[in-house]
This record gives sequence, C-alpha cells and structure tokens, in this order.
Amino acid sequence: MAVRIRMKRLGRKHRPFFRICVMDSRSPRDGKAIEELGFYDPMVRVKKDRVKLNLERVEYWIGVGAQPSVNVAALIKKIRTNRFGDAAAPPPMTAPKARPAKVAAGSDEAPPEATTES
Repeated sequence: MAVRIRMKRLGRKHRPFFRICVMDSRSPRDGKAIEELGFYDPMVRVKKDRVKLNLERVEYWIGVGAQPSVNVAALIKKIRTNRFGDAAAPPPMTAPKARPAKVAAGSDEAPPEATTES
C-alpha cells in the first residue's frame, strides 16, 4: 500500500481548514485517514499558529516509507526550521482623490463649447 502524508480539507466555503493525515494514496482527498497528525488553518493571522503537527509521528511515518505531499513537505520544513516569515502590514490608508465639481444643467454659467473653424 502506497501511503502519503497529505491534507484533508474541512471547513466551509471561503473558510478552509485542513487536517494533515496519513492516507492511502488511492483514497479520495477527504476520505478515511489512517492517522491524523495535526492541522493547518490558513486563516489564522499569526503565521506560527497556523500549523500544529506531531513531529514524532511524522518522523515515524516517513521512516516507514510514507511520502509527504508537496504542500505538507513545505509545512514540515517550516516547522523544523522555525521559519514562518512575518505577515506583511497592510498599506496605509490614503485620502480619496478629489473629483472636479459637475456643472448643474440650470446654472448661470454654461460649460465652454468646442468651437470649430470652417
């Protein structure tokens, strides 16, 4: 049996939540897991709190031949090296641009008309 360490998607629409699981590679993405090793919540603002993993069990499964998916391998590497990066601050607020005032239809001043020379 080919075993993979991969993410199982939970949560609702536009609010993802993933469990990091050991699964048979032939099972569906959200199918039954052999073992759940942790979770990944991409909506948490503090980057180091997004991922929780049981690294002892990850080491065990990799030792017996389980292959992590590309995304899970990146998460494992970030946890081992403790490099999550910092969330970028949002750009500063700016005042809205001033729009030119529109001339009302019944005003005394008529808008300048284009003159054509013939």
